[in-house]
Amino acid sequence: MNWGWFKELLSGVNKYSTAFGRIWLSLVFIFRVLVYLVAAERVWSDDHKDFDCNTRQPGCTNVCFDHFFPVSHIRLWALQLILVTCPSLLVIMHVAYREAKEQRLRETEGDNYRCIYPNPGKKRGGLWWTYLLSLIFKASVDMVFLYIFFRFYRNYSLPRVVKCELPPCPNVVDCFISRPTEKTIFTLFMVVTTCICVVLNLVEATYLIGKR
Repeated sequence: MNWGWFKELLSGVNKYSTAFGRIWLSLVFIFRVLVYLVAAERVWSDDHKDFDCNTRQPGCTNVCFDHFFPVSHIRLWALQLILVTCPSLLVIMHVAYREAKEQRLRETEGDNYRCIYPNPGKKRGGLWWTYLLSLIFKASVDMVFLYIFFRFYRNYSLPRVVKCELPPCPNVVDCFISRPTEKTIFTLFMVVTTCICVVLNLVEATYLIGKR
């Protein structure tokens, strides 16, 4: 997947953000998107191929893998990044709407034109609400995914051995996860950066409300 458009999106909303928002954007792009692109995809590329169970029963390995990993960790992380960055697009679209409205009024009214939005990017009126709701949405998405990861990977860690007794496995079999320690480290890194992003979103929302 080409993630280049994320860079353009985050760069575009940067000029409409507060200081806390710029820190959040830098954190997301450097420590989440880039880490995902450079390292995380490769770490999880062998998750199914190297998931081994000590049985030759056809279908047992696939069933056990599906039971312990109902959703691919890396795809779930990708979905989280998409959902958490998309609200920034709403802010850009709102500013673009203001600029287009100004342009239409300037063309239709001519000399009688009265400026409605001297600074289209200034967070007042509807744009203030759009920006605030985007912060709440981003924090909510991150917290929901933290819960999902916790449910799928208890304590955000991957065990070295998992026991499976689902049909068509003949009995209780041991299954081994590829590189569990490395994957646990990346998962914990993702959790820590997500928590920091949630705190930054809440601090920025508090700052906006207090300033208003």
